Amino acid sequence: MARDTSDTTPLTKREELIAWFAEGEKPSARFAIGTEHEKVPFYRDGNRPVPYDGDDGIRALLEGMARETGWDAIEDAGHLIGLAGQEGGAISLEPGGQFELSGAPLADVHATVAELHTHLDAAKRVAEPLGIGFLDLGMSPKWTRGETPVMPKSRYKIMAAYMPKVGALGLDMMLRTATVQVNLDFASEADMVAKMRVALALQPVATALFANSPFTDGRPNGFLSRRSEIWRDTDPARTGMLPRAFTPGFGYESYVDWLLDMPMYFVKRGETYHDVTGASFRDLMAGKLDALPGERATVSDWANHASTAFPEVRLKRFLEMRGADVGGPEMIAAQAAFWVGLLYDDAALAAAWDIAKGWSDAERECLRATVPRLGLAARIGGRPLGAVAAEALAVARSGLAARGRRDAHGQDESRHLQPLEAIVADGRSRAEARLADYEGRWQRSVEPAFTECVF
Repeated sequence: MARDTSDTTPLTKREELIAWFAEGEKPSARFAIGTEHEKVPFYRDGNRPVPYDGDDGIRALLEGMARETGWDAIEDAGHLIGLAGQEGGAISLEPGGQFELSGAPLADVHATVAELHTHLDAAKRVAEPLGIGFLDLGMSPKWTRGETPVMPKSRYKIMAAYMPKVGALGLDMMLRTATVQVNLDFASEADMVAKMRVALALQPVATALFANSPFTDGRPNGFLSRRSEIWRDTDPARTGMLPRAFTPGFGYESYVDWLLDMPMYFVKRGETYHDVTGASFRDLMAGKLDALPGERATVSDWANHASTAFPEVRLKRFLEMRGADVGGPEMIAAQAAFWVGLLYDDAALAAAWDIAKGWSDAERECLRATVPRLGLAARIGGRPLGAVAAEALAVARSGLAARGRRDAHGQDESRHLQPLEAIVADGRSRAEARLADYEGRWQRSVEPAFTECVF
């Protein structure tokens, strides 16, 4: 997550909260693609975690990236905790030092791939003299939670204190997981609803296709996507499949009502983060926060609160796809291509809904519960998920072909689906391939991951 929003415009009515989401609407000609990916840093000498401080720590990495890119510093209580680019991109830190690029909104998948490689090339130039590498796994495979460094971000201190009160695995989520997200636009409330329903229903398909977190504490953890399983025991008030999205009449208003009652983490005033955990945004709107009596809500508060909701698809002024483990560059590109192909062409969007529209709430929840362990072998609607994934990929390919966005070699965006099509054809995710390596040539050690599972 990059910079917290700063807009002190007061909010006094529920209608203003609804309007904030509606202001994200764009004509389809202006639809963009944003990608965010996290990568776990490690010292190549000893495969150790990288702390924040020190001449070769995370702060030094950020300072080097600032020199390399010319991006502006983002600070929190005197600590350098991110960088802001001039075109809308940013570099930020997740709680355990996961190094995140929040990409700028770009016109097509080809442009996001170019942005990704530009970032990775810069990161390598800065990281290599520091002895730092980056894992392309969805969870750090070796270090315990206690061995994982904690970054000096004020909001994370509040979240870390609150997480154990609402779930057993929230700290693991914060400190040890890594994801890739794709952010996409909507044209209207109806378009948002159609896209959110398809994306929520098919998010477990993405989880299975991108499963890449099979190791924890130096050994197999029993899951293909442990990262996805961790989210199931993090905080039920703000996570999950958002079943209200499938009810008749769902729209901005229903999502706002969910957020109004979702417990808050903090209110930021100036440079200070005030702990208001457990209070609702309704309390802030009414000036009834015990920690800040009389304080009223602002646009910043609403935007920041919306960023602390963690359903499998999150609504902000765009839609965030949140179901995938991070992988290498080709998998990050594939994640963007998968969702753009499904959601940015009207015929493809309708065909994708045809795949999932017959599933019940119970079936969707069952799939969400089984896919972290079973991956493409999970079942829904009487079908193996691998068959559903093949159908979804065919729809995505057709949607990308219809867009007709071609690169310098004349290829459209569908070429970026090839790694996913290979996974479906093989019936084996990246996680399953790595588990086979572990049992075979890795000789039951995760140490080879630090040379083979890297950017």
